[in-house]
Amino acid sequence: MIYVFYFFAAVLVFLGSQSLRGGINYLKFFRRELSKPESDYTPFCSIIAPCRGLDADITENLSALFRQDFPRYEIVFVVDGERDESVPVIKSLIAEISEPPASSFPRRFVSAKFIVAGKAKNESQKVHNLRRAVLEVSKESEVFVFVDSDARPGADWLRNLIAPLQDKSIGCATGYRWFVQRRGGFSTALRAVWNASIASALGANRAGNFCWGGSLAIRRETFERLNIREKWRGTLSDDFAVTSAMKEADLPIHFVPQCLTATVEDCRFRELLEFSTRQMKITRVCAPSLWKASLIGSFLFTTVFWTGVTLLFLLSDRHFWLTLAFLSAIFALGLAKAWLRLTAVKLVLKDYRGKLNWQFLPHLTLWTISPILYFYNCVCALFSRKIIWRGIEYELKSATETAVLSTNKS
Repeated sequence: MIYVFYFFAAVLVFLGSQSLRGGINYLKFFRRELSKPESDYTPFCSIIAPCRGLDADITENLSALFRQDFPRYEIVFVVDGERDESVPVIKSLIAEISEPPASSFPRRFVSAKFIVAGKAKNESQKVHNLRRAVLEVSKESEVFVFVDSDARPGADWLRNLIAPLQDKSIGCATGYRWFVQRRGGFSTALRAVWNASIASALGANRAGNFCWGGSLAIRRETFERLNIREKWRGTLSDDFAVTSAMKEADLPIHFVPQCLTATVEDCRFRELLEFSTRQMKITRVCAPSLWKASLIGSFLFTTVFWTGVTLLFLLSDRHFWLTLAFLSAIFALGLAKAWLRLTAVKLVLKDYRGKLNWQFLPHLTLWTISPILYFYNCVCALFSRKIIWRGIEYELKSATETAVLSTNKS
């Protein structure tokens, strides 16, 4: 049996070396993209920001949308009802840009509007809000930009995000989230590591990239030509639907490292499980092949690596040293990949360098535990298609059919 372990340990070493090569390319890609000159492509844009409830530091997050270094654009805030907790924050920010020039916002650059979409019936509330909001954008808008209310974009976010769309052959441009802790804690750190492995799947390979609805830009012409609004109908995940539409149309998805946006919040262990399992349930329904790969990969790593750790307490002589050598190689490769990834992220999230420095130890170690969480998430997704998202319970019947079961879940 020990030779079976050696075989699969060798497989992990090979996969780890491939992952390390990906980490090297990831850092190179960041440096190459960051060295490009600032884009002068500045068409009128519509930022669409669906909101529900009060995210941590929501005022700071939404305020950042008004401070974009961009000539002319509009922000379209959309909620499901007037009683939503985010409404007073939104209305206060909109009122501020209407004040005299002493206002902290550059009034001449940006306009904003507030829309009530109503309750969703057969799709996620976010998708319902987006489908309503795109009907209310300015007629002169050439680019649609979508952003989540828990993301905090930098001042150059809008300019950088739409820059690739100057090339009309690009389908859309996307950023991604990076979790940044407020106070920290084990659950918060593990969620950041869990999410980081997804973030590093994006890169120079446009054909292999995916869309993230929390920071996404698409030409209006492309949006309408691909009939995205109709393809959203009945879905739960806006980003999976857009990704699918891009793949079907054979249009590349450009990842913009500068648009890696910080999500600044902590989480409890229950929230970690809820968030990560929800993502994997959505993945199983909308991208089953990716779910299968996650299931197999997480099971393989968890079984082999932690079996090896156990064997160290049971073996002696050459088998002990050979097992230790395999485990050391696996750990070293994973550690190097984590270091490269976090080094790349620090090039972008300069305002959070102190907090990112704090993340080095968790990222260099907790990647050995995150596959256990991935495996748990995948198994949960195998037995249930029900999720709770922003206080609403859904059942994912298929990639294009969503049932709203109940609201105001805690």
